[in-house]
Amino acid sequence: MKLFSWLTLVILLNVIFSWATNLPQNVGEDVPAGKLKSLSYAPFREGHDPMLEIFPNEMQIDEDLELMGKVAHNIRTYASAEGSMPLIPDLAKKHGLTLLQGGWLGSYKANTPEKSAKLKAKNDLEMAELIHSANEHPDVVKRVIVGNEVLLRGDLKVDELIAYIRQVKAAVKQPVSYADVWSEYMKNPQLIKEVDFITIHILPYWEDEPISVDDAPSHVERIYKQVQQEAQKIAGDKPILIGESGWPSGGKQRGFSIPSVVNEARFIRDFIKVANANGFDYNIVEAFNQPWKAAFEGVIGAKWGLYDSSRQQVFPLTGQVYENPSWVKSLAASSVLFLGIIAIFRKQLTDLCTTRLLTFFVVTQILAVLFVSQMQTLWTTSYTDFQRIQTLLILSFNAGFVGLILQRVVLVLTKQTPTTKLSKRLYYGLLIVVAYATVKTAILAWDGRYVDFPTAVTQTTVFSLIALMFITRMSSDATLFGDIPSLPFPIKGLNYFMLSFGFLLILGESYAFIVSRDFIAAYPSIMNRLTKAVLFTISNTQLLLWLLSLAVLTSGFSALKSNYTKQQG
Repeated sequence: MKLFSWLTLVILLNVIFSWATNLPQNVGEDVPAGKLKSLSYAPFREGHDPMLEIFPNEMQIDEDLELMGKVAHNIRTYASAEGSMPLIPDLAKKHGLTLLQGGWLGSYKANTPEKSAKLKAKNDLEMAELIHSANEHPDVVKRVIVGNEVLLRGDLKVDELIAYIRQVKAAVKQPVSYADVWSEYMKNPQLIKEVDFITIHILPYWEDEPISVDDAPSHVERIYKQVQQEAQKIAGDKPILIGESGWPSGGKQRGFSIPSVVNEARFIRDFIKVANANGFDYNIVEAFNQPWKAAFEGVIGAKWGLYDSSRQQVFPLTGQVYENPSWVKSLAASSVLFLGIIAIFRKQLTDLCTTRLLTFFVVTQILAVLFVSQMQTLWTTSYTDFQRIQTLLILSFNAGFVGLILQRVVLVLTKQTPTTKLSKRLYYGLLIVVAYATVKTAILAWDGRYVDFPTAVTQTTVFSLIALMFITRMSSDATLFGDIPSLPFPIKGLNYFMLSFGFLLILGESYAFIVSRDFIAAYPSIMNRLTKAVLFTISNTQLLLWLLSLAVLTSGFSALKSNYTKQQG
């Protein structure tokens, strides 16, 4: 009866906690009429990849445009000739959408003349199809964009780009522009004279000095007016389009820029309020999450959509927003897992005192919640078969290691001695986690712009280790993993090695800010720049959580080392 009563209480507390942390949130004023002025559209679903020339079919594009007709008046595309892209204008017209049509331009510099000629021909084909589409669909294609972030990527020189712009301007009647981040227009003012309207990307998350979601709309307003002032000096009152602005719903935090569903919804609503108040022309990026981008930009690259890759809404443009709309399913799954674990250990728990029984229940329930969260996060960000296999291996390892930890917890609570076999398995498991954490930290420190903090991978193992440390301290005669007669791998100095990588991570993140072009312009003084860079780094909650994970793993090895030294002494 005691076991059932405490079991019910812990489950009830989990229900209350889950409900309280998943309440719908007010994210600002509704988007007027629930429709955006313009929305970026790339038609690729899971399994599609423009780099591999795997494109959607006509039916899939038609379904997309029908959906977008309900949330936008206009769509922006980025390519015209590849795959099924030429189908878009006619299908857009069918669903009452107008088009800001783009033509993709890439580098044609290659290691052989033949490859260069092939790449040049691809650009030429894009321009030819862009011109053809604009002339064939004047009632749908209202404006044209020649190239996207070509200068930012360094694919073409500005004179080469201008040649393409002039080619298209001479052949179409629609206004012609070029799209890039706002700073590229400032560095290449000659572009302002060439285009019919200026298309700038203002993405506060990606700024060299990352902006918080609360400050992001005012930042966009300030940048727009800065570009407007510069443009007036060169070409008078030339129209300006904010060709891309948005916020990611998930992925890596940068400084004060925190990706989340609620923050994405908040930014878009606040941005549109500012845009409407100032009469800004705008386009939101983007309609659908793009799984193929994860290979180049990490999770963050695939998380900018109003809809996910399976065309399920990430958040609404009106009303309140849930960070995790499926929290009830997660709650049910964690409760079932919790009950399953308790059933496995039921016999050993029967005679425990209330304090120890409740301690085991709370630890197990938290682990069940963390494991379900881990499973959901890793699976929904696995976009290829290889990534899914990787995820299954990670989840299997975590389930096995946490199972070993729980066995050890029960033995500590029941004052039993673990077998040498269990102790060695725990040691090997910890060694694998430490090796993984060290490698990932080294990668983050070296070049972590598109590398996610791997907290989701290790969260269950790290918490289980924390719980075991706490419980062994409750029992003065217990050690972390029990007695290990011999260690097959030396641990002396390994904790210092791990901590040094944590320090390198702080240096690497700070250095990435310090050498950024716009960051340097904003803070010419090296001391000011260094201070700001360190501030952005140490205020990153994801980074701090990962450093805490490293500290826990280090503490685990320190405890092992101390216990092993005592045994040898």
